[in-house]
Amino acid sequence: MQFWRICRLRYAAEAATGEGASLAGGRWNSRGVRVVYASTSLALAAVETFVNLEPNLQPNDLVSIEGTVSDDLKIERLDTGKLPARWHQTRDESLRRFGDDWIRGGQTVALLVPSAAIVGEWNLLLNPSHADFPKIRFREPQPFKFDLRMFR
Repeated sequence: MQFWRICRLRYAAEAATGEGASLAGGRWNSRGVRVVYASTSLALAAVETFVNLEPNLQPNDLVSIEGTVSDDLKIERLDTGKLPARWHQTRDESLRRFGDDWIRGGQTVALLVPSAAIVGEWNLLLNPSHADFPKIRFREPQPFKFDLRMFR
């Protein structure tokens, strides 16, 4: 399975460590829990990045990083029926607890979770502490720019 991440160039070297997510926490992890957030398409990675930008500030230092989880590695898929009714409208504690438990459980190296930004699309969580994580391949960062029309 291919995946993509978009980040600022200065963080590209750490993009596969889960450090940023550990420092800030996120929808699917608490502070102190390392996880790598990725998307199943470059377009979804762009939307996920865009919704977290400061309004009207176009970053000029973004890169995209493509990666691959090989077919021989198991990828779990979250059952959306187990999510709270309005899970996508808030960063509910139960979502962080679920992600933290998945990381600590170590059953799979990757977990597909639904996108809150685009209903019907899927993001990919990667567990950097899983024994199979070194088998995941990350390509070299490539410059990424948003279309200027997105910042009018």
